[in-house]
Amino acid sequence: MKRRTIIIAGIAVALLGAFLAFRPDRLFSNHIVNEDMPVAFETGRQTLETGTFHTALHPTNGIASIYQAMDGTRILRFTNFTTSNGPDVHIYVVDAQNPTDNDSVKGAQYIDLGVMKGNVGDQNYTLGPNVDLSKYRSVVVWCRRFAFNFGYAPLKAFQVLQN
Repeated sequence: MKRRTIIIAGIAVALLGAFLAFRPDRLFSNHIVNEDMPVAFETGRQTLETGTFHTALHPTNGIASIYQAMDGTRILRFTNFTTSNGPDVHIYVVDAQNPTDNDSVKGAQYIDLGVMKGNVGDQNYTLGPNVDLSKYRSVVVWCRRFAFNFGYAPLKAFQVLQN
């Protein structure tokens, strides 16, 4: 009887550990954010780069744009953004033009902009002065726990259309 209790307790601990490691509940729940454009960027901002998100492993949609304020500070802004939720998902800027799969991200140099704020909605990430936009050509939604590329947005110089 005592051995059976120990086995059941061990299985329960293992299941709890697996749940906490994999967090399957996050695949079925959304974390919605709706950040406004920062005040410093409301007037006089310049759009430097922009790109459309593409699906890699999980359906990912939206627009990634890099803006520069009059004081020189820069942000990466997602608009109309959606992807899957997951454990330990980060936003990377990478030096690959078309990081369509996991290996292309693993082989690239990257700057980690931090944990994804939400898997749905508009959000902002600060770009430090060390981010060389001529080198870092794409944005990647990257799950660090499983080394998976959820989605990516190749960046291109923004051009205003003239009539």
